[in-house]
Amino acid sequence: MDIFMAIVDFIPVGLFLAAAIIFQRSLYNKMSKGAFALFSTGTITVFMAGTLKAIHKILYYGFKVNWAALAQCFFPMQTIGFVVAGLGMIALVFHKQGDHKAYSITIPLIAGAMLLAGENSGVKEFNGTMIFVVFMIIGVAIVNGLSIYIGVKLKSIPAVICLVIAFVGTLAMGYLSTKEDMSDWIKEIVNSVGQGAYLASAIILKKHGLGDPHILEKAN
Repeated sequence: MDIFMAIVDFIPVGLFLAAAIIFQRSLYNKMSKGAFALFSTGTITVFMAGTLKAIHKILYYGFKVNWAALAQCFFPMQTIGFVVAGLGMIALVFHKQGDHKAYSITIPLIAGAMLLAGENSGVKEFNGTMIFVVFMIIGVAIVNGLSIYIGVKLKSIPAVICLVIAFVGTLAMGYLSTKEDMSDWIKEIVNSVGQGAYLASAIILKKHGLGDPHILEKAN
């Protein structure tokens, strides 16, 4: 991978950020404060994880600086972000929303997750990679699955198709990232297609009225 490839890594990060902002703005008037805090914090955490990893690549391939902490925090941050965002989506779909609900478990949830992700100062080391893999899949499945549910309610087949592509692309990228012998271009294309599809779904759902405060009630 060269410096140009490292720069290209910012493309899927930017696509995800754009999609997250559109979804945040569309769902804000339908979520309780707690649900929105979870969803917005989760998606921003995923964005920051991707940004830090891209910065690590720039430093490594452009300036021969290996700031290992930036790369090491990517997987835990991304996993936590998707899980937290997923909790926000669960709250939106399955819990009655209202402006009076001002509670949020975002900070203690993230603090607890980061504690588990950190180094164990006890007797033995613990490699929790598989735990993050499992929760990563669960988080992505919840976020995309409930977004698909909303797409079905709004009768937007194109959005549903885009969300399926985004789900497959995100999981495929996670798998391909473990393949050292595979072309980095293939990985970038898969990642960009997945995040591009997620952005497309956000735009389509917005055009189908997702920004309407009562759209989900009307769709029942």
